[in-house]
Amino acid sequence: MSAVTAAEAIPAADLEQYRRDLVGYCYRMLGSVHEAEDAVQDTMLRAWRALPSFEDRSGLRPWLYRIATNICIDMLKGRSRRALPMHLVPAASGEALFGEPRPEATWIQPAPDRLILAPDDDPAERAVSRESVRIAFIAALILRDVLRWRAAEVAALLETSADAVNSALRRARAALTAVDPEAAPTEPAGGDRELLAAYVSAFEHHDVDALVALLRHDAVVDMPPYELWLTGRANIRQWLIAHDALSDHVLVPVEANGSPAAALYRPDAPGGRASAFAVHVLDTAAGQIRGIHSFIDPALFDLFDLPPVLAPEPAAPGSGTPV
Repeated sequence: MSAVTAAEAIPAADLEQYRRDLVGYCYRMLGSVHEAEDAVQDTMLRAWRALPSFEDRSGLRPWLYRIATNICIDMLKGRSRRALPMHLVPAASGEALFGEPRPEATWIQPAPDRLILAPDDDPAERAVSRESVRIAFIAALILRDVLRWRAAEVAALLETSADAVNSALRRARAALTAVDPEAAPTEPAGGDRELLAAYVSAFEHHDVDALVALLRHDAVVDMPPYELWLTGRANIRQWLIAHDALSDHVLVPVEANGSPAAALYRPDAPGGRASAFAVHVLDTAAGQIRGIHSFIDPALFDLFDLPPVLAPEPAAPGSGTPV
């Protein structure tokens, strides 16, 4: 096949079909949707320019992932990996203040499911895919277990042997199990939806005790861009009360990182409009909340197709002050 014929045989649509999967893959490496989208756009541009010399149509997918991997590695060179507060500082007490925020590039960001998770009719496939965005998988584990690549495909991408890939996978699985034995892939069930509904209700009713009752005894709360993080029901309860943290928020359920989540709006004035404030992503296990990641960044609302401001709901007919 000539170079020109090969390029014509692979139209742009053949590249675009991999865009969402590539965004999810790059997000797992970079921890930022914006950076992942930039990496994928660069991947598509490089691939399109190189198409005239590309002849192996059956190898299109590994080729694209190889380009994306190299781009992500280049983006990570010379800088720290994004993290969460517990990776950087000790836990605070329930009396702690927010402190100074760190730059946006410090923190892992939440990701809307629609951008990083492909729809799939197979519940098992969905469960694995959703779990993969909750855990920082190493590259080989992503490719082999999450994207269902064969060991030979991963070996070709990483330029190693299939035996070496399988050996690395065994070590990675063992390490993940040791760190988090509860991290078995599961399909979101009614329990997660009920937990989110109870969480929203506790917030909107300013009920600290109801919210704390949803937490596991060793639950963690973190609040990027601040270093502050808390662990344990007692500290979390103390902090919520001290900061009146459940006062007058409007919560909108969203889908983020394969987990129950909600976008929080904070009223500018009593009875007035509410402005974007934070996105809460809940980490759940066995019917309880074991982590609340509170990303205090109004700029994230655009990612979730949410408006920056909510207008107050109109009063019901007949609810005005009698004359």
